[in-house]
Amino acid sequence: MTFNPPAIQGLGTVGGFEFWIENRGDGGIQTLETKTREFIEKARQRPELQGLTTSIQSNNMQLYIDLDRYKAETLGVTISEVFQTLQIFLGSLYINNFNKFGRVFQVNVQAEPDYRATLQNLGDMYVRSIHNEMIPLKAFLSTDYTKGANLVSRFNGFTSAKIIGSAAPGFSSGQAMAAMEEVAKEALPEAMTYAWSGEAYQEKATGGTSGGVLLIGVLMVFLILSALYERWSLPFAIILAVPFGLMGAFVAIWFRGISNDVYFNVGLVTLIALSAKNAILIVEFAVIKREEGMSVAEAAMEAAKLRFRAILMTSLTFILGVVPLVISTGAGAASRHSVGTGVFGGMIAATILAVFLVPLLYKLIDQRNEKKSQAKSEHV
Repeated sequence: MTFNPPAIQGLGTVGGFEFWIENRGDGGIQTLETKTREFIEKARQRPELQGLTTSIQSNNMQLYIDLDRYKAETLGVTISEVFQTLQIFLGSLYINNFNKFGRVFQVNVQAEPDYRATLQNLGDMYVRSIHNEMIPLKAFLSTDYTKGANLVSRFNGFTSAKIIGSAAPGFSSGQAMAAMEEVAKEALPEAMTYAWSGEAYQEKATGGTSGGVLLIGVLMVFLILSALYERWSLPFAIILAVPFGLMGAFVAIWFRGISNDVYFNVGLVTLIALSAKNAILIVEFAVIKREEGMSVAEAAMEAAKLRFRAILMTSLTFILGVVPLVISTGAGAASRHSVGTGVFGGMIAATILAVFLVPLLYKLIDQRNEKKSQAKSEHV
């Protein structure tokens, strides 16, 4: 069984999501495995999910060793000596350390593989009694074959089963996680619940914060422009150009079928600055023309004409610069597609629409400010 490595090293154990089913009731490991298998069968019917698998197995063949404690004590063998002998032969026991060649080495004792490979080897194992006699373990040990789990996982203190999976092509990780939760509500009994770990847990914990980050980015641009122009209204002509770029980014990833992931959100933050940059080129020049005595409409038109070449050159430079991200292949191409496609579509929309709409927005806002100033003058 092979798995993809996690996208962020150290955050989770595999790529995709890690989903835990917790058994908080009285059912044993067999009940947990049965419900987990039923859950996976239902989850595989959802188009948002792929690669669902679990490592829980409660029917592995095991050798059960039963210790007759009364007989062992009768023979003068302590229980701790029995367990330590079994550990030395079948497992290993740490003794001490020693130094050699400038390094520290551990000393562990263990029986050779040939002497602990079969059930018959148990008859060759002896333990020393309190009477200094060597007693064979088979004198008070009985064995039987049974079935059980080789590994019992616990999560949040409960016996749990981990399910590993990922989002199907064309679906985001958020949609896949929502599908898993919907199946859990339908398939799991009341005594069982679910939880997330790894990257999926972090995504759930930070879900919905990307919108706040974008708002903070827009607010920072607005405050800086307000300080630059020493007024509150004029920066709106620049800020209102940002939605054009964001709209173009969403249309671009929708057209290519790319999910709205964290890489795309990074591109959106970049678009805020790039969209504002195009608008600043127009508004800054329009303010200068207004100071030279032009009317609002004339200043807006003149700024759009004179700054058109600068806007086109800088925008094309950036658009062509992200083309390798849009068409990239190989390992990590999905993240580059998310960033590149969003920025590519956003810059095209921001460039085309800004040339026509930013002068209009500047004209409307500046005319409104001019009317307010005239009204105040007449009132005085």
